[in-house]
Amino acid sequence: MADTVTVNTSCLSNIMESNYTRGEHTLRVPMSLFEENRNRLIKELKKNSNLPENAFVILQGGDDVPFNDTDINFEFRQESFFQWCFAVEEPGWFGALDVTTGKSILFLPRLPAEYEIWSGKLSTLDEFKQRYGVDETYYVDEIANILKKKNARVLLTLRGENSDSGLFSKEAEFKGISQFQINNEILYPVICECRVIKSPKEIQVLRYVVKISSDAHKEVMKKIQPNMTEFQGEAIFKYYCYLIGGCRHVSYTCICGTGHNSSILHYGHAGAPNNRVIKDGDMCLFDMGANYCGYAADITCSYPSNGKFNDKQKLIYNAVLDARNAVLQTAKPGVNWCDMHLLANRVLLESLKNGGILNGSIDDMIGVGLNETFQPHGLGHLLGLDVHDVGGYLPGYPERSTKPGIRKLRTARTLIAGMVLTIEPGCYFIDCLLDAALANPEQKKYINPAKLAEFRGFGGVRIEDDVLITETGCENMTQVPRTIEEIEEFMKDNKNSKLPHQQ
Repeated sequence: MADTVTVNTSCLSNIMESNYTRGEHTLRVPMSLFEENRNRLIKELKKNSNLPENAFVILQGGDDVPFNDTDINFEFRQESFFQWCFAVEEPGWFGALDVTTGKSILFLPRLPAEYEIWSGKLSTLDEFKQRYGVDETYYVDEIANILKKKNARVLLTLRGENSDSGLFSKEAEFKGISQFQINNEILYPVICECRVIKSPKEIQVLRYVVKISSDAHKEVMKKIQPNMTEFQGEAIFKYYCYLIGGCRHVSYTCICGTGHNSSILHYGHAGAPNNRVIKDGDMCLFDMGANYCGYAADITCSYPSNGKFNDKQKLIYNAVLDARNAVLQTAKPGVNWCDMHLLANRVLLESLKNGGILNGSIDDMIGVGLNETFQPHGLGHLLGLDVHDVGGYLPGYPERSTKPGIRKLRTARTLIAGMVLTIEPGCYFIDCLLDAALANPEQKKYINPAKLAEFRGFGGVRIEDDVLITETGCENMTQVPRTIEEIEEFMKDNKNSKLPHQQ
C-alpha cells in the first residue's frame, strides 16, 4: 500500500523548527503556522476601536473526558480554537496573548512526579516553550499571578454560539479570574473570521489531509464488493489514513450507507453502525474524512458495489455530477453561496425532468420547495479545524434564510479567496419526503408518480469535494475518480481483491 502514495511530505519550515509530524512519511507542520495564526488574530483585534488597554486574550484548551464513570478516557482531541492558536497536543492547558506586545504564553498543568511511571517523562517548561514555539511557559496554578505581573487589566475570553450546533464555545475559567475585568464579546467574531480565511501554510495541511483521504477512498473502491459489510469499508478507510497518513482520528463518524441506507444523510451513528451486508448492485455512498494536526477532510464517493452502473444509477449519478460540475465552474470570489446552492438544485431538477421523474417549470418547482425534497441538505459548508467550520453566520454577514430549499445552508456568505468549503450536491429518495411531496398539491403536480415509484428504495447519491476558493476561481483538492467511466475503469478488477479473512 505504501508505494501508492504520492503525497508531498516535505517540511513547510526550516529543518531546525519545531513541528508536528507522525513520521518521516507524513507532512511536517511547523509551529510557525500557529504563530502566524496568533499574529493574524492580534492584528485584527487591534483594528477594533473598542479594544481596551492592557488586554490579554485568554483561551482554555480541552480536557480529558472520562468514559462514563470509569478510570479510562476517550481519545483526546484538542479544542479547535486552542488548536488554531497553539497546536498543543496535551489536555488541561491554557494560553494567553498580550494584545499590546504580541507575546504568547502557555500554561500547563503541574503534574505529579508519579506521572512519569504511567505516561512517560515530564518535559520541562523550557522544553515545552521550544516545542510549541511560544515566548513564555508557566504552570496553570500561576495564571493569575503572571497576568497581574504583566499588568493585564482586561481578559478577552471566548464566548459565542456555534451556528451549526447551537452550542457555545468554551470560555476560559481559572482560579483568580475574578481579579480581572472580563470582555467576552470582542474575541469570538474576530477569531472566527480569522479561521474562515486560511493561510498558505494551513492550505498545505488541508491539501495533505484531503490527499490522504482521497487515496483512502480509492483504497476502499479497490476492495469493496458485494457480501462485505459496510463497516469493512469504514475499516479500510481508517486503516489507510492512519497507516499511511499518520491520521489517528477521522473528522466525524464515517457514513457508509449502501442500498436504501445511502439515502440516510447521517447514517453510521450508534443506532445504525454501518452494519448492513452489501448486496450486488447496491449504490454505496461513503462519506469519510481523515484528520491531521486538527485539520479536517470531508469527502463523499458514490458508486455501485459491483463497479458497474445500471441505467437508473447512471441517471441519478450524472444528475449530481452535472450539478457539482456547474458549481466548480462558477464558484469564485464575489459569488454568493446561496446562488451556488440554487444553481446546483436547478441542474439537478433539470436532469430529473429529462429522466421523466419530474415535469414542468424548474423555477416553479423551486418556488414550491420541491428542490428540498430531493436534496434536503445544503450545498456544502466551510471546512478547516472543524468539519463544519466556524464563520458561517457571523455578525455583519447574511443571516440564515427561512425559505425552503436554502434554509439548511450552513452559510449564506459571499465567497472570498482563502475560504475552503465542501461542494456536495446530492439526490436522495427518502420515503417520508417523497410521501410529503405527493401529499402536497403544490408539489405533486410536478411529479410523475409512476416514474418516481421506480426509484423507491434506490437510496441516494452524493458527490462531495473539498475546494479552495482562489483569486480567480476554485481549486478542487479532492483527487478521486468521478465520472462513470473513470469509476468503472478503476473498479473493474475488484472481483480479484481479497481481504485477509477471505484469503
